[in-house]
Amino acid sequence: MQTGNNMLLSGRIYLSTIYRLKKQGGRVRSVEVARELGYTKPSISRAINNFAKEGYLTVERGGILTLSKMGEKEAADIVKRQDIIAKFLVMTCDIKPEKALADATGMEIHMSRETFRGMKNFIKQVEALQSEGE
Repeated sequence: MQTGNNMLLSGRIYLSTIYRLKKQGGRVRSVEVARELGYTKPSISRAINNFAKEGYLTVERGGILTLSKMGEKEAADIVKRQDIIAKFLVMTCDIKPEKALADATGMEIHMSRETFRGMKNFIKQVEALQSEGE
């Protein structure tokens, strides 16, 4: 697995899912990640072992997954990008936030910096116009 935008799509999805689950409810185990993603427990276990070897997380007692500093930073960056893309999709495509986030998760890895920057600028402009109107 590689860091940054070059990290494999599946790796980005795993990390962002662990990060989001942690923010929602505290402790995260492989079984919650498998349930959230609809993947089998063995495929999650293989990925978790790879993340642990590469220093992105540790598996604590009871199977609790804890992101390392590197894993936390990488996951937070991924989630931030996904959230911005989802916001753009909600604003421009009139879709529900849950669907937008699901789509953004897949789109995030393939998007160029220029496209992402354009989305951020669009959101800023719309929000500025909205605040002027208030």
